[in-house]
Amino acid sequence: MRVKLEDVCERGTSSLMQKDIVDKNGKYPVYGASGRIGSMETYQQEHQTVAVVKDGAGIGRTMLLPEKSSIIGTMQYLIPKNCIEPEYLYYAVKYMHLEKYFSGATIPHIYFRDYKTEEFNLHNKTEQQEIISTLKRVEAVISNRREQLAMLDELVKARFVEMFGDPISNPFGFKVKTLQKMIDDGTIMYHLDGNHGSDYPRNEEFVECGVPYISANCIVHNDVNLKLAKHLTEERASKLRKGIAQNGDVLFAHNATVGPVAILYTDDEKVILGTSLTAYRCDKERMVPDYLKAYMQSEGFVCQYTKDMKQTTRNQVPITAQRKFLFVIPPLSLQNQFAAFAAEVDKSKADVQKALDQTQLLFDSLMQQYFG
Repeated sequence: MRVKLEDVCERGTSSLMQKDIVDKNGKYPVYGASGRIGSMETYQQEHQTVAVVKDGAGIGRTMLLPEKSSIIGTMQYLIPKNCIEPEYLYYAVKYMHLEKYFSGATIPHIYFRDYKTEEFNLHNKTEQQEIISTLKRVEAVISNRREQLAMLDELVKARFVEMFGDPISNPFGFKVKTLQKMIDDGTIMYHLDGNHGSDYPRNEEFVECGVPYISANCIVHNDVNLKLAKHLTEERASKLRKGIAQNGDVLFAHNATVGPVAILYTDDEKVILGTSLTAYRCDKERMVPDYLKAYMQSEGFVCQYTKDMKQTTRNQVPITAQRKFLFVIPPLSLQNQFAAFAAEVDKSKADVQKALDQTQLLFDSLMQQYFG
């Protein structure tokens, strides 16, 4: 049976603010856009319910909340009626991708009135339970695959510390240079940031197929996912003066989403960088990209740019600050040993990622089958 969202749930709101739960330490959880953010001695909802981020970052994200819990005002409740199981409502709303309804340039928001007429398939209660069980099993496999990827990344980080020590204390006494010094002596052959200002492409200039144009959100699990790239025509790309990245460049997300690092692997002759990315191109006779990537993911390196970020009002690390970054430079032979180890781990990651992609495809097809 096809139903509208407003037929199976009621909208609920909250006036609770994040500052209201500071220093509170109760037994009932409070949730915000990022998940659980605190606890109180009271709660808003007695039973299990669904919540949607309606304002700001993460807009449209859907959560299934436990009984006896609360939300802050940047979220809204979708309270299930008797005809629908809370978990079934959660999956149905997740299938709708409510972020498409956002409005507002400075602070994006969505309104229940705009998406309440979304339609989906409502099965009987027995079938709902079977569907919930199936989707939960597939999600558990997806979660397991992601944990495997995270563990492989931790393995590389552990090997890095074993071979090179903590970059802050530099226990092995390796050479230390600023990025500017490495640019001057040719260790970093090319240091570039993305296109902005008058060069920044307008939304209507992007096409379905062409020269890839990437931003920080294309870095997923420490790799560049070119499937998430936008595209420009060859003619439009040729007019850009900056931000032309190539295979083997180390990319650093320096604006808004700060921190993700990845090596660009591509068969494309060029890839265009958005405003949120900086690329470092190594002289591979002096600096190995796999080592540079791991160094830039190390705690010691992260401390450098988080210190700079605290001095500004925005989450960004400008080019002038990057040029002052300190880099520990071990002998090339050690860098190559580490790169060989990282390459073996990458092979394992590729297998896990392939399995993850297949499982995600299964999940998406089941969602379409059940709710579409």
